[in-house]
Amino acid sequence: MLAKAMIAVAGLSMASLAQAQANPKDTEVWSPEPARVTPAPAQGAPSDAVVLFGGKDLGAWVSSGAPDKPAPWLVADGAFTVRGGSGDIQTRHSFSDYQLHLEWRVPATLSGSGQARGNSGVFLASTGNGSGYEIQILDCVDNKTYVNGQAASIYKQHVPLVNACARGGEWQTYDVIWTAPRFAPDGALLSPGFVTALHNGVLVQNHVALQGESLHVGKPSYRKHGALPIRLQDHGDAVSFRNVWIRPL
Repeated sequence: MLAKAMIAVAGLSMASLAQAQANPKDTEVWSPEPARVTPAPAQGAPSDAVVLFGGKDLGAWVSSGAPDKPAPWLVADGAFTVRGGSGDIQTRHSFSDYQLHLEWRVPATLSGSGQARGNSGVFLASTGNGSGYEIQILDCVDNKTYVNGQAASIYKQHVPLVNACARGGEWQTYDVIWTAPRFAPDGALLSPGFVTALHNGVLVQNHVALQGESLHVGKPSYRKHGALPIRLQDHGDAVSFRNVWIRPL
């Protein structure tokens, strides 16, 4: 009893005393060690990434309308640019969960407004026929539009937390964590897709749950699918891209 009283006077509980007497090595974890990844240099990719565009060619991409045909967009000066009217392009391979980095730029001179101002989009998983889950690309500096369709929105679903747009003619970055939806064998949704996204290094989507595929008209919904390609949208504007890489998770 005297010992307990002395501990109480010192402001310590029996549990605190026991913790203080424990060996810190008891809670150290030494293995397995995380794999070593060399971080990305400027204009480069981490050592474990799949490079989707490294500045030279569109070999990792195909035409969305005809996946057996090469991507028809323009490649020059270490970037590739939408060839208006040629159609969307998509990755040659399909992916499930991943980390995606890409850099994009709308033209320095733009005459349109609203949605007709440097419009494109990244479909994080393309379900075909122009459908999928889209994060919007648009010039949103001094350009008013509906907020669930501005740059860095999950189109028609989630408004970005902030407007982090740079001006036309400047390179911008998207860093996206995509968790694909899961389905039961009968097609029932087990868990939705989730997106975390940074625009120019600023958090704009914080692990948001998607209600389904992005739709221009109507309410989003899901349909069963597995791994899918990533698609870039031809909306008619000469949006450029560079330094595109992915880390499957």
